[in-house]
Amino acid sequence: MTSPTSLAGQTALVTGGGRGIGRAVALALAEAGAEVVVNYSSSATAAEDVVHSIQGEGGKAYALQANVALEEDVDRLIKTVLERSGRLDVLVNNAGITRDGLMMRMKTNDWQSVIDLNLTGVFLCSRAVARPMLKQKSGRIINITSVVGLIGNAGQANYAAAKAGVIGLTRTTAKELASRGITVNAVAPGFIATDMTKDLDADTILRDIPLGSFGTQEQVAGVVRFLAADSAASYITGQVIQVDGGMVMA
Repeated sequence: MTSPTSLAGQTALVTGGGRGIGRAVALALAEAGAEVVVNYSSSATAAEDVVHSIQGEGGKAYALQANVALEEDVDRLIKTVLERSGRLDVLVNNAGITRDGLMMRMKTNDWQSVIDLNLTGVFLCSRAVARPMLKQKSGRIINITSVVGLIGNAGQANYAAAKAGVIGLTRTTAKELASRGITVNAVAPGFIATDMTKDLDADTILRDIPLGSFGTQEQVAGVVRFLAADSAASYITGQVIQVDGGMVMA
C-alpha cells in the first residue's frame, strides 16, 4: 500500500535548498520519494552537497542556479525543470535573506533587497509554476514564512513586512488556484536552530517559548513534507502552520 505521504514519481523544487531549512526540506522530500531540484543563487558547493546526499541514499536530485528575485532567472529555472523532469508537482518557496536594522537607520537598499527576494521571489516562482500546475490540475505550493510575519520584531521591519506579505500572498493564491486541485499553504517557523539564530540570546528567547527549546530544521521539514503529500494534506489550503513551540498562539 502506498503511504499517504509518498511523493514517488513527483518532482519538487526547493528554492534556497542548499542550506538550513531548505536543505532539510530537500532531504525530507527526497526521502518521501520525490525527485528534488535544489535551487541555489551563489552557493553551488552547498547545493551539490545536498544532491550528493540524496543520491547517496538512492534518491534523485539535481541542482540549478537562479536568483529567484529576478524574473528572467525564475522563468529560466522553471523552463529547465520542466524540460529535464517533464513535470513539476511541488514548489517550496524557501529562499530568503536578512538585512536587520532599526527602521530609522535602515538603508533603502537593505529594505528593498529583502523585499525583492523574500516576497517578490515567492510571487515570481508561484506565478511561473501556476501554468504547468493548472495543466496538470494538481500541485502543491508551500511558502516558508515566519512567526515574525505574524507578530513583528524590532530590528526586522523589512523581514517582517516581507514575511507578512507572504502570508497574504499565500491566502490569495490559494483562493485563485483551489478550483484546479492546487493547494497553497505556508509554514511559519519560530526560533529554529540554524546559522541565523546561533548568536541570539537563547535564555531570553526561551522564556517566551512554552516548549522550552529552539526547534529543529527537521521539524519544519516534516510539516512541509506533510503539506506536499497528494492525499494526506489534499484538503488543506490557504493555511499558515506555525512551527514555533507554542510561542505564538493565535
